[in-house]
Amino acid sequence: MNRPKTPTTDPGLLVLHALRCAGATGLARLHLVTGLDESDVESELIDLGAAGLVTWVPGALSGWSLTDAGRAADAERITAELESAGARTAVEAAYGRFLVLNPELLDLCTAWQLRGIDDVLSVNDHSDPAYDAQVLDRFADLDRRVTPVAAELAAALPRFGRYRVRLADALGHAAAGRLEYVTDSTASYHTVWAELHEDLLTTLGTQR
Repeated sequence: MNRPKTPTTDPGLLVLHALRCAGATGLARLHLVTGLDESDVESELIDLGAAGLVTWVPGALSGWSLTDAGRAADAERITAELESAGARTAVEAAYGRFLVLNPELLDLCTAWQLRGIDDVLSVNDHSDPAYDAQVLDRFADLDRRVTPVAAELAAALPRFGRYRVRLADALGHAAAGRLEYVTDSTASYHTVWAELHEDLLTTLGTQR
């Protein structure tokens, strides 16, 4: 039996769900997360705000954030998308493969931030290019192995395709010497991976 054709996620849900997975943030990051133009993101935020689903949070950490109603609406719409696409089995299978790789990602992040010298752990100050290159090679190897998982997810639900793009971008920037793209920015490999993990949990309605 053929699985129903997967629908493309509507822009409003893309923005709503980005706030669910990435947390409070602004237009520039929502553009990167969703792949939508900033003008389109802004238009969707206005509509979502009028519906009481998002709100602007002022202050030092200002940004757009979900309201309680927005969080509930996102959960309902994401579940409806998953079920209407007949994609639960495929996403669950991909999630299982993701979980096999997740501990390795956490170990790599630790290796990037800390290093053992004479059996003593110390902060990696990135003064040893050879050590950093070894860790980045291990990240690249992990990335090759997560690629088919990301492809399975994108085939099941197209909105998951953004993660493959963002992970590749982060790794490319890191390889070019922008080391903050490993663990230390909102566009880092670790951050994008964590958002993917949160997205999988939310999509499947699963607790950590």
